[in-house]
Amino acid sequence: MKVTELYHRARKSLDAEDPKVFNKVASGDTRQYLPILRMTRTVEESMAINRIHGGAIIIAGAGMCNGGRIIHHFRYNLERPDTQLVIVGFQAAGTVGRQIVDGAERIRVLGRDLAVRARVHTIGGFSAHAGQTQLLGWAGAFRHRPRFYLVHGEPGAQQALQAALAESDIEAEIPAYGERIEL
Repeated sequence: MKVTELYHRARKSLDAEDPKVFNKVASGDTRQYLPILRMTRTVEESMAINRIHGGAIIIAGAGMCNGGRIIHHFRYNLERPDTQLVIVGFQAAGTVGRQIVDGAERIRVLGRDLAVRARVHTIGGFSAHAGQTQLLGWAGAFRHRPRFYLVHGEPGAQQALQAALAESDIEAEIPAYGERIEL
């Protein structure tokens, strides 16, 4: 929803040749191309979704499923075998999203143990992060070869990137938790 609102605010900078449907998204008006879409702006509107007994598609942007409204939707829908849960994008180790993707039969949400009876589907390739090849290209484009600090990602991925950077004679460090770096 916030992305739609962002496009709405920035639509003057969009190309005039963009498709009409995209311009409808940019304006925040979804009625013509998706008339049943309802954006929930308040907690109360979101809670009302959990009272739907027919069927609904809930699109939630809650990152790793550790917080936000998605955990309430899990509370009411995850144990239902007729629920289809689609996880799009990477889920970090130790998160509720990762537990579900890895096939956990039970998860703990809001102080309750929930059985994962929903059918879980994962779709990869939607991450907004650059891959290793893109990161190597970006880091290699600096003329004066600065030192890089790898502070994001899982330890194995950080170490693999650090090794790949070293092969390109690019210095990269992985700071320890709580370590301070003076820039």
